[in-house]
Amino acid sequence: QVQLQESGGGLVQPGGSLRLFCAISGLPNSAHSLAWFRQTPGKEREFVAAKSDRGDKTYYGDSVKGRFTIRRDNRGTFVSLQMDSLQPEDTADYFCAAGAVNSVHTALILATQYQYWGQGTQVTVSS
Repeated sequence: QVQLQESGGGLVQPGGSLRLFCAISGLPNSAHSLAWFRQTPGKEREFVAAKSDRGDKTYYGDSVKGRFTIRRDNRGTFVSLQMDSLQPEDTADYFCAAGAVNSVHTALILATQYQYWGQGTQVTVSS
């Protein structure tokens, strides 16, 4: 059984930092791309960042480029998201995802391409 468990969310002031961590177990093999998405009430899930299965391709959503950093291990047992210079508009539930996704940008940014999801962790940016 595949399990993804996020941790590290919380309340932070504007300009602050948080690091999210996602522990992954049960993937059938390491050939899975790993990603982070976020969602606010009433909106669709938004792409944040992704790393391809080999870790050689990394993509970020336009709103987080230069502020967020995604990391993963080669075995597919964890993926993290370092979030710096946080702003109120970054407030959302953050989800990690894993999937046998074609390692091209147009596929990696689509939530529908990922088969496995965590339950999410809440991030609130507020003074």
